[in-house]
Amino acid sequence: MARFLITVWPMYGHVFPNMPAAIALRERGHEVAFYTGGKAVSLVESQGFTCFPFQQVDADYFEKLLAKGFFGEPTMIKRRQRQVFIYHHWLIGTLRGQVADLEAIVQQWRPDVLVVDTTMWGPLLVTHEKHNIPVAIYSWTVGTILPGPQMPVVGLGLPRPRNAFDRLKANMVGQVLSLSTASIRRDANRVRQENGLKPLTMPVAEYAGTMPLYISTTVPELDYNRTDLPTSVKYVGPTVWNKLNDAPPAWINEFARDKPLVYITEGTLRDHKPIILQAAAKGLANLPIQVVMTTGGRRDPAEVGLHPIAPNIQIKSWVPDSDFIPKVDLLVAAGGASTTLGALQAGVPMVMVPTEWDKPESAQRVAEVGAGIRLSPWKLTPERLRQAVEEVLHNPTYRQNAQRIAAACQRYGGGAQAAELLEELSQR
Repeated sequence: MARFLITVWPMYGHVFPNMPAAIALRERGHEVAFYTGGKAVSLVESQGFTCFPFQQVDADYFEKLLAKGFFGEPTMIKRRQRQVFIYHHWLIGTLRGQVADLEAIVQQWRPDVLVVDTTMWGPLLVTHEKHNIPVAIYSWTVGTILPGPQMPVVGLGLPRPRNAFDRLKANMVGQVLSLSTASIRRDANRVRQENGLKPLTMPVAEYAGTMPLYISTTVPELDYNRTDLPTSVKYVGPTVWNKLNDAPPAWINEFARDKPLVYITEGTLRDHKPIILQAAAKGLANLPIQVVMTTGGRRDPAEVGLHPIAPNIQIKSWVPDSDFIPKVDLLVAAGGASTTLGALQAGVPMVMVPTEWDKPESAQRVAEVGAGIRLSPWKLTPERLRQAVEEVLHNPTYRQNAQRIAAACQRYGGGAQAAELLEELSQR
């Protein structure tokens, strides 16, 4: 039996994809614990796992940074600057607290393997090397974010390079953007040096690829069929999990089958203006389709400002995606990784309106495989959303391509395969 410590930020989009692997490891006879904070502590404990809560890290720090304003910046350059600002304060500002927390956990619990969120840098940059504990990176995004010549610059949602000229442009953009993150690398190395470790000579994202195992919860078809990845990268397919309750709500089975069913969600971390819901409430009103909109679980549907609502539209607070998505004909979403992978795993096409973080990358991959349409959030109107919804519903190519990706997902074992890889790492 081995001990696995899963270190993950407390946002549901980060915690949920780890849960199938954690459950599978437990079923294989191993001991699993989580290092996380905030609302995720009770979630982890409700599933029967030990949880070491944040002590020196503010679980709400990321959302406090978001409250300073990010979404809605008028230009790509300003949005990028804001994103770098938040990344710096989030990834680096919490780094010393992570290291201190993990130091106590390692002394008390002595894990054999650290399973590390791609955006939690303490165990990656310090703990594993200081205590000689192997690290497995757990990448839950729609595409692998490791840099390489076949990969566009991460964070902008750019198309993949298709020829030598595209690769040259991508390299130039990457070099320019690298300058904007130089302070992040510098401060990360400062924390390493404080812990008696040599400074890194490469970006942290690239350094993650040197770990002995890099689990990617997607499929090659959604990852541009890259051949430039290190051998440590292993695809396991989607590890979708969102079972906050055992039984799904009864209303998900009450829809007529003679009209298309459209599901619209902006995810769980949505504290800014509900642009997708507002555009859908107007653009899809009174069409011969059934529409369900969810407000993310943290916002009261009555307070979102969508009324009056047309008879063909229902507003709910939250629904387990894994129960509802397989029943729908189309998903309209912002592009969160779990929602996107859940739809593709079910063969459901999408209209995507990506806002920030990894969402533009998700939307670009869906568009490139022909499983949906990508719309700009900065140019979103009810009319454009209605046109995109009608195009995807009436053009069977989108569903065919989504089903092609669903077939690719079936080749992989998801959480069970991830657990097997983690078990192998613990035995090396």
